Amino acid sequence: MIKINENYLKLKAGYLFPEIGRRTRAYQQGHPQARIIRLGIGDVTLPLPAAVIEAFHRAVDEMSDSATFKGYGPEQGYEFLIRAIIDNDYKSRGVDLSLDEIFVSDGSKCDSGNIQEIFSVANTIAVTDPVYPVYVDTNVMAGRTGAGDERGCYEGIVYMACTPENNFMPEPPEQDVDLIYLCYPNNPTGAVAGCEALARWVAYARAHKAILLFDAAYEAFIRDPAIPHSIFEIPGAREVAIELRSFSKTAGFTGTRCAFTVIPKELQAYTAGGKAVEVNPIWHRRHCTKFNGVSYPVQAAAAATYSQAGKKQVRELVDYYMENARIIRTRLSEFGYQVYGGVDAPYIWLQTPDGMGSWEFFDKLLNEAHVIGTPGAGFGPAGEGFFRLSAFGDRDNVEAAMERIGRLV
Repeated sequence: MIKINENYLKLKAGYLFPEIGRRTRAYQQGHPQARIIRLGIGDVTLPLPAAVIEAFHRAVDEMSDSATFKGYGPEQGYEFLIRAIIDNDYKSRGVDLSLDEIFVSDGSKCDSGNIQEIFSVANTIAVTDPVYPVYVDTNVMAGRTGAGDERGCYEGIVYMACTPENNFMPEPPEQDVDLIYLCYPNNPTGAVAGCEALARWVAYARAHKAILLFDAAYEAFIRDPAIPHSIFEIPGAREVAIELRSFSKTAGFTGTRCAFTVIPKELQAYTAGGKAVEVNPIWHRRHCTKFNGVSYPVQAAAAATYSQAGKKQVRELVDYYMENARIIRTRLSEFGYQVYGGVDAPYIWLQTPDGMGSWEFFDKLLNEAHVIGTPGAGFGPAGEGFFRLSAFGDRDNVEAAMERIGRLV
């Protein structure tokens, strides 16, 4: 008799974003004339930059000629893209990396879910709360947790509350934890982490022989020059951190799929007997076994984001979305909402009015303003009473959404 992986049965309800889609479709079917504005799921709306499209076309044309055709490429990524990443994203910030410390992939979501496979299910996981759901759900699927409770908390996970009182950056826990998920600029709260805060986490990981999984997918949206863009700007981080980066939001690759993970050679984990082993070659083995690499045209397109024209065009995309964020933050503040984020990140985190539940507020915005956002409760227990709006929208839609929300006040 075939057995199912019963860890999947522990998962609470549906994944957050499909549930938003289900409620939206149900409302649209009942109200076909309603023009719904979506500021919920963080998908981009602007087209790919011209430099990217040109590189994409050239690479596709190469695939039509036997002299330049590419078959299977290196699973960890083509050297031309890896070199561009190192030279532009890291050397410019004083971080030295070697070619074999970067692994190109088809998305940070995939990497954040896959990376836990190479670590023991006996490890204790710590997550910030609220948190990107993938971090929690993939560990539940792996069997690293117990059952979930009525609040959506799983036994075996250490939840570190992120609140306005701690500026959405918790202190390291007092107990030992092994794998710590950090995302800054943060999804969903829009908070950022300064050097001092990150240095405390690096010191904790070094003292406790833990690993930090640092999701820096939104680093391009940082405006404050004092905020680090990479965990590896912090001394000692190479010994205790893995970093995730993505082209999805910065260059509009959500439908094109390209990202990368950085695993320094100094990073170590331990066997049950206490023997230290390097993490980099283990991830290399997993990556090459389960992944055939990102397609050549996509990697060529990603490399074009580092050209002179590509950099300018990507910055224009980022500036556009950050102006959306400024509009949302400013208007909501004028309406009397308590808002956070939207300054160094493309997400605005607002407190729901009058103690309203976050799903209740979702339904109110959908039914009365025809605007879609993301309920904070979907990101964890500490997200209840909050709501996320995304700046990844068309300018006219953003302004129209703010007008509609303003009429609810």
